[in-house]
Parts: sequence; structure tokens; C-alpha cells
Amino acid sequence: MSDWFVKGVLMSSQAMYRLGRYAAVRPWRVIGLWLIVSILVVGASAMFGQKLEDSFGAPGLESQTATDLLTEAGADQAGLTAQVIATPRSAGATFPDSPLATAALGDLRTEVQALPRVLGTTETVSPDGRVALIRVQYPVLADLEPADLQRLKDLGTQVGADSPLQVEMGGDLFFAFEEPETGIGEVTGLIAAVIILLVAFGSVIAMGLPIGMALFGLGLGVSSLSLIAYLVDIPSWAPVIGSMVGLGVGIDYALFLVTRHREYLARGLTVEDAVGRAVATAGQSILFAGGIVVIAILGLSVAGIPFVTAGGIAVAVIVLIMVAASVTLLPAALGLAGPRINGLRLSRARRTGQAPNVGWSRWGQHVSRHATAYAVGGTVLMLALAAPVLALRVGMPDEGTLPADRTERRAYDLVAEGFGPGINGPFVIAIDVADDPGVVPTLSGAISADPGIAAVAPATISAGIATVVAFPTTSPQNVATVETLERLRETVVPGVLHDSTARAYIGGQTATFVDVGGKVADRLPWFIGAVIGLSVLLLTVVFRSVVVPLKAALLNLLSIAASFGVLVMVFQWGWGADLIGLESVVPIVSFIPLFMFAILFGLSMDYEVFLLSRIREEYLISGDNTASVIAGIAKTGRVITAAAAIMTAVFLGFVTANDPTTKMFGLGLAVAILIDATIVRLVLVPALMTLMGRANWWLPAWLDRPFGYVFTRPKQARHPECVPVANFD
Repeated sequence: MSDWFVKGVLMSSQAMYRLGRYAAVRPWRVIGLWLIVSILVVGASAMFGQKLEDSFGAPGLESQTATDLLTEAGADQAGLTAQVIATPRSAGATFPDSPLATAALGDLRTEVQALPRVLGTTETVSPDGRVALIRVQYPVLADLEPADLQRLKDLGTQVGADSPLQVEMGGDLFFAFEEPETGIGEVTGLIAAVIILLVAFGSVIAMGLPIGMALFGLGLGVSSLSLIAYLVDIPSWAPVIGSMVGLGVGIDYALFLVTRHREYLARGLTVEDAVGRAVATAGQSILFAGGIVVIAILGLSVAGIPFVTAGGIAVAVIVLIMVAASVTLLPAALGLAGPRINGLRLSRARRTGQAPNVGWSRWGQHVSRHATAYAVGGTVLMLALAAPVLALRVGMPDEGTLPADRTERRAYDLVAEGFGPGINGPFVIAIDVADDPGVVPTLSGAISADPGIAAVAPATISAGIATVVAFPTTSPQNVATVETLERLRETVVPGVLHDSTARAYIGGQTATFVDVGGKVADRLPWFIGAVIGLSVLLLTVVFRSVVVPLKAALLNLLSIAASFGVLVMVFQWGWGADLIGLESVVPIVSFIPLFMFAILFGLSMDYEVFLLSRIREEYLISGDNTASVIAGIAKTGRVITAAAAIMTAVFLGFVTANDPTTKMFGLGLAVAILIDATIVRLVLVPALMTLMGRANWWLPAWLDRPFGYVFTRPKQARHPECVPVANFD
């Protein structure tokens, strides 16, 4: 290896050692600095923080062009809408034959119209007279705030049981400002993490430090998002995803560091030296693993979708805070704990730092003896789990997928029953008719004649832009609605406007979700290629091998595909939907594949580096590939299993949420981590590495000089501060 690279590795190890030792010797200085920063951030967030908002548009999409045209023309349809749905409480009563219900409906519309920022309302009664729909028009998102939604909800609450009407509400305004449910998932995951850490460490103090550090970092990270919103429009769902990932990586990184620290204590080192060496070893790996996670998540910018990029930035910030806290705040806490880190034991647990786990060693020997069978069987199982991904359909769950106790769901059901499901997801068509206004009636008629359209509202014209609202015959998430949209864009609209100077663009929330899904599908291969290419390059440098990084990338792809396949089985096919409280089958949310790939690829590399670094180190000592694989499994199996169990438990906690999107993230991430830490890391990796033998460590000669031997420890580097970059188990 080039001298400069060796020196760089050693200097990095020495710097991390000094950082960890300083934190252990001066713990109150480090903790005080973190407290000052947290007070400033949390205080600024409470006083000046921006509200997080949802905007699912993207430049270059037809639906975004339609919105931009309507906004420039000052058309009301450019803004958000809400739906206030009313139906008589008396069974069988209708508005035409009930003067009391009709009068109450008039009063309700008057009160809605009087709300601040309401531009106007329209009222429609269903053909059977049972359902009245008051469509409430608001300005564009930038001119609104969460208080507007709260005022509308308060109005609905005022309609008491003594009213002759049942009133429910839904629409775009709820989608933009309704806060996602948080708290239950985090608590469930934390309880499971506490139990797992107690089993792994056998000490209340050793358990409490990772939990406390993760909660502190999560609180600071989530609070910072409202300040970052001044720079980018952070979506409202970002804290939920950030909480999932932040809790998982925060507890995992702390687990790695505390485990290493206790091993050094068990060898007789002082507390300060044990902390310093733990940070120099496990801390370097945390930086490396956390860096890969951040790079993978920030790679979401390749998609070119602003809200996806902003969500990635939010998650990356939380991960960075967890990494920083793991290598500074946690060492300070370890310094304060001192020898008491092993105190308050629940049992006479085996001391850490002793001989490798015999059970894991036997497992490694067993897999190595039957490597071919395990390699074939594991691959077949993974391919079977991944097969349903071929049927993956992206979209956006509508309000009909929410629990029945939500007013949005009840409003959706009433509207679908009274008017048909398509009224919940209208197409808003913006027509530039500055030079040809006469084409509007013809185009409206052609759209109305399409078999997928139930009705078309009368056109309006403002500043040379005509607006036509068309209601499909099918629900927003129905595949037939997508087919109708494509037919209108590819056949109906061009057929009318082929000889006209007018141009029409179809927008609305349903069209926006379809367009975003299409853009995700187009950009996904580029994104996957960029993330895989970078990770392969980094692993080639670290492990001085071409085969190991390529195998790691392929296995990561396979585990992610398997998790996508499970999502298809549960959410699209409904297998086991009742077990997670899913109301109905739904398409996979369009941006979830992007986010899951970025997060999972980064997290998978944590376990990959953790296992392979130990195998590589053993191989350099013994030169025996099979023996090094067995030793690597024996020395890392327990910690990998505990770390994966914690992260899986944290992610599964979010499956309890009411929102289908949160359920998807939670289940998808949990399944992927579970598969990755069991079938991949403990079966396929050892089996394949046993079969490939010395070929695992093959590196072409032309790459040998620039990459060098990262794991070679020079004689002059035997000082305890100077440790290999990946020796962190």
C-alpha cells in the first residue's frame, strides 16, 4: 500500500483514539457542549421553526405544468380543496324530502364559506338525495397554514349529535397539513430494544446508555428539521422515516461501541484507554458505515424529485447526528460510568471479551461443511421472496385505505357511495387557449365522451387559461384510472388539439401521483447504478478485493428485492394484511422503492463491513479461507444478531401506525434487515465465501498499486492507538 495511505489510516486511528480518550477524561465538557447545542436547536425550533408541508410535484411533469399554468392565471383550481360531506342521520331520509336537513345543510355551507382563506364553495347533492358534497376551494399551498385545516376540523366538531346531519371531511387540505401519527411505533420499538439489550449485555447500565444516546440524538435531529425547512421544503412525513432510521442506527452504533469498550475493560485496560481504543476501532467503523448510509440517502437527489431529495436530506441529518453522538457523547457517558458499565447485572452473565461464542463457531463450521447446499437453498429462497417484485405497481393510497375511525375515510366512503369513487380523485385540465378559446367546448365534450369519465364540470376561463375538471368512473388508486389518464393524454386530447394552437395539460392530485411514479421508475435504474458503483468502489479500497464488493452488492440487491417482494404480497395481494391492520390492498407508494433502496443499501453495508472485516483480518493472520470464515462468524454472529434484532424491532413498531405509507416503510425495512442479517450474512455470505476460497481476495495487478493493503498493520504501528480502519468488532 502507498505510504501516504498507511499514514492516513494510522493518523485517523490516532485522532479517533485521542477523541475518545478526551471525552472519557473530560466527560462534562463534552456533555455540556451537547446540552448547549441541543438547547439552542430545540429552543430555536420551538420559536422560529417552519411547519413541515407536503408537496408531491416535480419540475418537468405534465401535472406540474398544469398547476403552474393555473397558478399564473390566478385560477382558483390551482389551490387546494377540501370536501365537507353531509348526510341525514335519519335512515332513509333525503335532502329533497327533509326541510330540516336542507336548512341545516344551508347553515353548514354558510359557516364553511365564512372561514378565513376560503375562496368559494360549490354544493352538489347525489342522485339518490342522501349525500351532499360541499367542495371548498382554498388558495395554493404557499398561502395556507395548518391553522386553516384546524379551523375546518373545529367547524366539523361543532356539529354535535343534536344536528340532523352527519358531517365528515377530507380532501387535499388534510393531505397537506394533517400531522402523521407518531409515538406509538417509537415506544413499541424502544421497549423491544430495551429487552434485546438487556439480554445482550446483562446489565441495566450497559443497556441504558445506547437507549439514552439514541433518544437524545433523535430528539435533537427531529427538532432541527423545522429549522432546515428554511433551506428546503422538508415533507411532514420525514420525521417519521427519520425516527425509524435514526433509532435503528443510533442504538446499533452504540451497541457496537459499548460492546468493544466492555471487551477492552475485560482485558484489564483502564476506563480511559478502553474508551479510546473502542472509539479508534468501533468509532472508525461507525464513521465509515454512517458515511455510506448518508451517501446512499443523499443519492436520492439523482431522482430529480424535490420532495424526495428533501426527505433524504432530513433522514441524512438525523443519521449524521447519531454518528456524531456515538463517537463523542457516548464515550463521555462511558467515561462517567467507569467500571460501573457492568453494574446492576440481571444475571451472572458471561463476561465479554472472552473466547468466541461456541454456538456461532459451530454454526460457521456447519455452513462451511454444507456450503453448496446452503448457497443453493438460500439463493432459491431469496429468489422466491423476490419474485413478486415483478408485479410491483406504484401509486398512492387514497383516503379509502385509512382506518374507519378517521373522518377522511368516512367522507371518502360517503362520496363514493353517493357519487361514485371517481369524484375523490378528479383530473384538473389546464388549457392554454389564448389564441383559440373556441376549442374548449369541443375538448370538454371529447373528454366527457371517454368511457373512463363519469362527468365533466363546466369550464371556466381566467387570463387565457381554461380549466376543466373531469371526474373518473374509478377510484384514484384503481389501475383503470391510470389507464384513463394515459388515454386522455395520448389519444383524446391530441385528437382534438392536433390542428389547434391551444395546449392542454392534465393535472390534479391523482395525475401528480401517477407522474411522480413514472419519474421514479425512469430514474430508479440510474439511482441504483450510482449507489452500487460507489459502494463497490469503497469496499474494493477497504477489502483489497474485487470479488468481495461485487458479491456484497449482488447480495444486497437480492435482499432488497426480497423485501420489495414481501411488500407486494402484503399490500398489493393482501396476504396477511389483517395481521398488520391494513384496511384494504393498496399500491406501493411511488417514492418508497427509492427511499427503501437508499436506506437499506446503506444499512446492509453496516453488517457487511462488520462481518467481512473480521473475516479479512483472520485471513491475513492464518491464510486459511475456510477457517477465517468460521472465525468471523463466531466473533461477530452474536453482535450482528443483536443489532439486527434491535433494528427489526424498531422498524416493526411502526407497522402499528394507521397510515398505510408508514406501515409500508416499517414492514419493508424490518423484513429487509431480518433477511439481510440472517439468510444473507449468516448463510449466503459464509457459504459463498467458503466455495470461492482464495478467489474471494483476488485483485487485478493493475489495481494493486493504487488500492494497496488497507488491513496490513506495519510494525511501527503497534501502539495501541494505531488500529486497522475496519477492525471494529
